[in-house]
Amino acid sequence: MKKTIAVLEGDGIGPEIVGEGIKVLKAVEHQYGHTFHLNYAPFGAQAYFTHGSPFPKQTQLICDHADAIIKGPVGLAVEKMNTIPQQFRPEIGAILPLRKRYDTFANFRPVRLPKSLAAFSPLRENVIGNGVDILMVRELVGGIYFGEKIEGPAVNMQYAQDNCVYTAKEVHRVAVVAFEEARKRNSQITNVHKANVLATSRFWNAIVEEVAQDFPDVPYRSVLVDNAAFQLVKNPTQFNGVMLLENMQGDVLTDQAGGILGSLGLMPSACLGPDKGYVEAAHGSAPDIAGQNIANPYAMIGSVAFLLDKCFGLTQEAHAVWNALFTIFERGYLTLELATNASDSEKVLSTTAFGDMVVDILVGK
Repeated sequence: MKKTIAVLEGDGIGPEIVGEGIKVLKAVEHQYGHTFHLNYAPFGAQAYFTHGSPFPKQTQLICDHADAIIKGPVGLAVEKMNTIPQQFRPEIGAILPLRKRYDTFANFRPVRLPKSLAAFSPLRENVIGNGVDILMVRELVGGIYFGEKIEGPAVNMQYAQDNCVYTAKEVHRVAVVAFEEARKRNSQITNVHKANVLATSRFWNAIVEEVAQDFPDVPYRSVLVDNAAFQLVKNPTQFNGVMLLENMQGDVLTDQAGGILGSLGLMPSACLGPDKGYVEAAHGSAPDIAGQNIANPYAMIGSVAFLLDKCFGLTQEAHAVWNALFTIFERGYLTLELATNASDSEKVLSTTAFGDMVVDILVGK
């Protein structure tokens, strides 16, 4: 297979963890006889300072001509970010435009914690039970993030307004993706919403339940988002399978799921559209630890596995990467933020050592 990939290293720890993801991608390339042509491009807060935009025109063109995109986290230290005008900050000026440009409406975030790794979680081992295995599917280009935004004074008061809008097409297509994933996994699907209060959630539910009729073999349930947040902590395994979430609610609950795992460094992510997608670690850019070779590259390497699987259909290669990642932890190795006591220190891996070990496992060393 020959594919072109745009590489957006981002800010903070972005270049470090993306580098490890690329290291693993090159190992897959060599091991399985593929050709991946990489085009690097500026993206994020630093790109604003060097190119006048967090998503420069040259980067847009490189992404346009790529088959898929690897994106690192974005954002600099607070004092640096405060010097960037609001419209040029990476969330508004880069991430949302990237999603809209390629209509990456379906966001995949796996929440995987085998029983053997239950010690990573702040939850009790008996709560983790036989393991957590949830695929969160979040709608990514609709809802309140993309609705009209108004800030301004009225006659006697100041106010702000964010509109939450969903169309039937937007809800239908992400629901179909989620149900198809549940069918592949032979699992249930849980639809998360706030239909007791929000009109958009009642509309969302009506469309999702129409889609459910086309998947009679997939067990279906629905739950209010606030109850879902409570139940994720009390008994996360009840959600094993697929969870379907709208944009803002999904933003919150996927991060909460990272807390269940014990680290956002264990949260890979894929954002897929009709023609192409991008993959990214779901966590932030952590500028306070940038350059120290201590960031956890698991989420970025897992995102490369998603790239292979969801963007290129290379399921065998993706499985090999996932297997290597979990093998590292099963051998007792950790990254710094997962180490809980002094006895762990001998098996704490640096960013580069973690990537090297993934490669060694892939090539059979």
